[in-house]
Amino acid sequence: MVAYIIRRLVFTGLIAFLAVSAVFFIIRMTGDPTYLMVPMDASQAVIDNFRHKMGFDKPLFFQYLDYIWNFVHGDLGTSLRYNEPALDLVLEALPATALLTFSAMAMSILIGIPLGIITGIRSGGIDRLITALVVLAQGVPNFWLGLMMIFIFSVKFHLLPTGGTGSIKHLIMPTIVLGFYTTSRITRLTKSSVSEHFQKEYIQTARAKGLRESTVLLKHCVRNALMPVVTLVGLSIGVYMGGVVITETIFSWPGMGRLIVQSIEMRDFPVVIAAVSFIVVVFSFINLITDIAYAWIDPRIRYD
Repeated sequence: MVAYIIRRLVFTGLIAFLAVSAVFFIIRMTGDPTYLMVPMDASQAVIDNFRHKMGFDKPLFFQYLDYIWNFVHGDLGTSLRYNEPALDLVLEALPATALLTFSAMAMSILIGIPLGIITGIRSGGIDRLITALVVLAQGVPNFWLGLMMIFIFSVKFHLLPTGGTGSIKHLIMPTIVLGFYTTSRITRLTKSSVSEHFQKEYIQTARAKGLRESTVLLKHCVRNALMPVVTLVGLSIGVYMGGVVITETIFSWPGMGRLIVQSIEMRDFPVVIAAVSFIVVVFSFINLITDIAYAWIDPRIRYD
C-alpha cells in the first residue's frame, strides 16, 4: 500500500506539471493582456514599460521557463488585476467553493443512496416512479434549473435570495442545482449495483445462516454494492471543485469557479493557472483517497 501511494503521488505530480504547462500555453495563446491592464489613453512608452515589467516582451518559451522556475519555488505569480499573490486569491475563494461542493455532495449521498437501495430491493410502482424521475433529472441542464429556481423561489414568491452568501438561505438553491444531476446518477448506480448483488449466492448463503434481513442487506449486500458508488462520489467531488462555474456564476457565489471566469475574461493569467493547478492537485488527491477507500470497503482488495 505504501509503495502504491508513493507511485500515485509521483504520478499526481507529473499530471499537475503537464496540466499547468498545457494551461500556460493555452492561456497565452488568447492574446496579450497588456491592453486590458493599462489605461486606454496610455502612451506607447507606458505600454512598453508594462510589458517589460511583466515579462510579456520575452519569447513565449522563456516566459514558460520563468514560470516553471517560480512555480517550483512556490511562487505562482501575482494577479495582474488585483496586484496580489495569485495563490492567495485562490485560497480566499476556496472556502466558498468547498462549502458548496460538500453541501451538494451531502445532499446527493443522503438522497441518492437510500433511494437507490429502496429501488434496488423492491419492484413495482414506486421503483418505476423513482426510476422515471431519476432519468428525467439527468436530462435537466444546470443553468435552466438554476434560472427556474430563481424565478420561482426568488422573483415569484420571495422565499430565497437570488444570489450571494451570508446565510443558509443563500446556500439552498446553489446546493440543489449543483447536486441535482449527481443525486440522480448516484441513485441509478446504487440501484443497479444493489439489485445485482441482491441476487448473488453469498446473499442466499447469509440468509440460510439465519441472519436478519436488515443484516443481510446492510452488512453484506450494500457494503459490496457501494464499490462503484465510492468511485462516483470521489470523482464527483473533484468535478465539483473545478466544475462549479455555471452554478457560481448564476448565483453570484464567490468561489473558485467564478474567480476563474472573471480571470479568463480579464486575461489574468497567473490567477487562472494558479486555480487550475490547485484543482488538479485536489482532484488527484481525492482520486487517491477513493482508491484507498476500496481496501476499507472490500478487504479482498490489496495494492501491491
